[in-house]
Amino acid sequence: MRTAMKISIVISAAFMILTAACSQKQNEISVEMNPAIEVLKTRRSIRAYEERMPEKVLIDQVVEAGTYAPTGMGKQSPIIVAITDKTVRDRLSKLNADIAGTESDPFYGAPVVLVVLADRNCPTYIYDGSLVMGNLLNAAHAAGLGSCWIHRAKEVFDTEEGKDLLRQWGIDGDYEGIGNCILGYSAQETPTPAPRKSNYVYHVD
Repeated sequence: MRTAMKISIVISAAFMILTAACSQKQNEISVEMNPAIEVLKTRRSIRAYEERMPEKVLIDQVVEAGTYAPTGMGKQSPIIVAITDKTVRDRLSKLNADIAGTESDPFYGAPVVLVVLADRNCPTYIYDGSLVMGNLLNAAHAAGLGSCWIHRAKEVFDTEEGKDLLRQWGIDGDYEGIGNCILGYSAQETPTPAPRKSNYVYHVD
């Protein structure tokens, strides 16, 4: 009887170890093959675009993903302005180029510009807006579109012409430009990622 009991205990222990090992292996496989993580790892900034406009359903998917970015205290301080009108897009490009001191298109020919602004009255507005930008960039890649963060949104919308644009769009309040997410079909090869620096992560175990 005791021998049978010992054998039962050994079998149970072996089963638990095997189950734990299999569970760990499944978790490793899950992480390795996780499509969301692959999107984060393979997204790259695109700086050449086709002229054709992305389908509205894709633009809407990207914009919706932006609205689900985490924000301080859940206050949702940012707003997104989705610009597909070429006249408005070109006007915004010119304002951005003037600030940059260039005559080239700072939007690299992308037909869509998603402007992210955030309410200055919220203490976390810069971080909130930056998280929205991150969601937009990654969602674009997941949707098969190219994207790139273009700066100088703050400077553009601090000008009188920029403020006038906000008024025309029906946007009231003290909003600061956080970034421009340009969007479209890539007209270039996807850049090869640079090696991650050796001291990127510090483990405190």
